[in-house]
Amino acid sequence: MRVCVEIIDALWQLTRLTILSRGRMCGRYWHWRMETAFGSDATRMPTRWHRLRATIRFGHWVGRMRRL
Repeated sequence: MRVCVEIIDALWQLTRLTILSRGRMCGRYWHWRMETAFGSDATRMPTRWHRLRATIRFGHWVGRMRRL
């Protein structure tokens, strides 16, 4: 149950960030976010599953930081 709540919260926070960045997923913020999270070398990029998992964890972290 707790995992479901965490995933819903993470998705909510990621949706909120998308709205705040006006849906520009290729904008400067998101480009910087991807580069700092995964690096700039495409050959060392993690698998799609690991990127998705890291993105969900990032969304959950954003929610926790907002509640501090």
